Amino acid sequence: MKIKLIIFVLMIIVVSLIRTQAQTDITPPVTPVNVQGFGYEKDLAVEWYHNSETDLAGYKIYSKSGNDYVLLATIPKEKSFYTSTVPVTGITRYYKVSAFDLTGNESPLSDSIICTTHIMTDEEFLDMVQLATFRYFYDYGHPVSGLSRERLGSGETVTSGGSGFGVMALLVGIERGYITREEGVARILKILNFLNTEADRFHGAFSHWLNGSNGNVIPFSTIDNGGDLVETAYMIQGLFSVRQYFDQQTTAEDSIRNLSTQIINTVEWDWYRRTTSSNYLYWHWSPNYNWQMNMRVQGPNECMIVYLLGIASTTHGVPASLFHNGWAISSNYVNGGFFYGYPIWVGWDYGGPLFFSHYSFLGFDPREKKDVYTNYFLNNRNITLVHKAYCTANPHNFIGYNANCWGLTASDDPTGYRVHEPTNDNGTISPTAAISSIVYTPQESIDFIKHVYRTYGSNVWGEYGFKDAFNPSQNWYANSYLAIDQGPIIVMMENYRSGLLWNKFMANPEVHPMLNAIGFVPDSTTDVEDEIPTVSDFRLMGNYPNPFNPLTTIVFNLPKTQSIQLIIYNSLGQVVREIVKEELPSGLNEIVWNGNDQRGKLVGSGVYFYRIKSDKAFLTGKMILTK
Repeated sequence: MKIKLIIFVLMIIVVSLIRTQAQTDITPPVTPVNVQGFGYEKDLAVEWYHNSETDLAGYKIYSKSGNDYVLLATIPKEKSFYTSTVPVTGITRYYKVSAFDLTGNESPLSDSIICTTHIMTDEEFLDMVQLATFRYFYDYGHPVSGLSRERLGSGETVTSGGSGFGVMALLVGIERGYITREEGVARILKILNFLNTEADRFHGAFSHWLNGSNGNVIPFSTIDNGGDLVETAYMIQGLFSVRQYFDQQTTAEDSIRNLSTQIINTVEWDWYRRTTSSNYLYWHWSPNYNWQMNMRVQGPNECMIVYLLGIASTTHGVPASLFHNGWAISSNYVNGGFFYGYPIWVGWDYGGPLFFSHYSFLGFDPREKKDVYTNYFLNNRNITLVHKAYCTANPHNFIGYNANCWGLTASDDPTGYRVHEPTNDNGTISPTAAISSIVYTPQESIDFIKHVYRTYGSNVWGEYGFKDAFNPSQNWYANSYLAIDQGPIIVMMENYRSGLLWNKFMANPEVHPMLNAIGFVPDSTTDVEDEIPTVSDFRLMGNYPNPFNPLTTIVFNLPKTQSIQLIIYNSLGQVVREIVKEELPSGLNEIVWNGNDQRGKLVGSGVYFYRIKSDKAFLTGKMILTK
């Protein structure tokens, strides 16, 4: 009985306190500032700066109806934007915004802003994509740590690598005016303090996933519950850019530089070498399972930045020889083949998934330099163009594939999560693939943005920009957003537009000694065309696709206008088909073989050889017909 009485009294006290606070707190929040309206082709957006009141509850959006403004939507305090789909151009809307607190006090309305849907320019498309993508890292950042959530709906799970992309995205937001410099400083300090004092570290490395509230490791798999050197490298790549960006002589920006340096210098790259005689860095280490994952970091893949940063480290550095004897030692590293007419000097046949060409190059600027293997900018551009050519050729007849809808990478798909590439394709297009390649293929990537937005609309576009993936052949459209896919979009778009992240990363004093140690040298080659065969070459680029069924295209270069003879043989050396082409022009040429013999009958599956004879020489290639 006494317990019930005590509870009753406490309830009366609590209610009384709430009423007292409600009666005494009559001060409304300030009116939101920097309210801006944006009209796109199919969408409208309203943006404003976050209010800073501790008792802020959210915002209210009002739209004009007749001569009045009526309540349209209530927005949670974490968001400082409102979006609406309007599927036609020429529509105008008027909006005002207010802020309200926990006791219901509401600020005066903002001035009216106008949004009109209209046909957009290329620059407007770039602005639209960057702004929407930025929201994922700022508005949807974890409220305690500020780190980037692994994906939409992942709750407490934040990602160290995706957060490395995220801190770079925050710099873009400051530079583009999406947030103030002061807001950016506050968010970066929140992240750095959390990483420095709360996040679990394993010989300086962060785990792949961690809890955004307490910093504890969230296992990526049963035995992957420790340090992840690759994800850590993506974070350090971001902090290299952060450290150079915040260059003002203030207490807050001094703290950013000092905290960044402390985190950078305490990554024990040499520990992840495993032994002093090892030529490799290792991906994982766990205090419970030690080196049981046993995964070497070895190219070609997305991990080159691991070796660059390990060699660059002034506190726990590894020898530059590891770049050549570990990272690049695989027989698959150097390629040298031609695919759809484009040479790939380093990488898998057809280039692999496009995130290989993005993750290590968000900060590291591959332009105007080369190592003993390649100029990575040109190599990445060729890989991107191979992807575009593959999707244009569309050998598997997937719905939607064309010259403006291309690009394969790791992403969600109808069956879960999968690494997509020309040699492992199920019809899934991932917007991050083409858009993040904008530094290599500017116009092709912009054309992709326009085509996909105009064709698929809200199926692929939402409040955080382009959704993760879509597969028209299976009538499947993702609703998901992933940090590791959104991050490269906004970062690479900014590198294309201003070079911001490249410039800041490369300005770090550790970078140029690292380049010299590895053997990078200046390279004046500035375009892919500089590496394509000249008209003085008689050269075979190969055939694509290969293997094929039923069509393949044979690509070759002629030094002058002339006739050629194409002869196709079976594995016994018997002539299957002979094609004569008269007066082909100098430069690149293509001949399509439809799999038919001289009588027009489809040949059987197997290995075939072809010989291209000019007036003075011949070239030979091999192809495989599958059924």
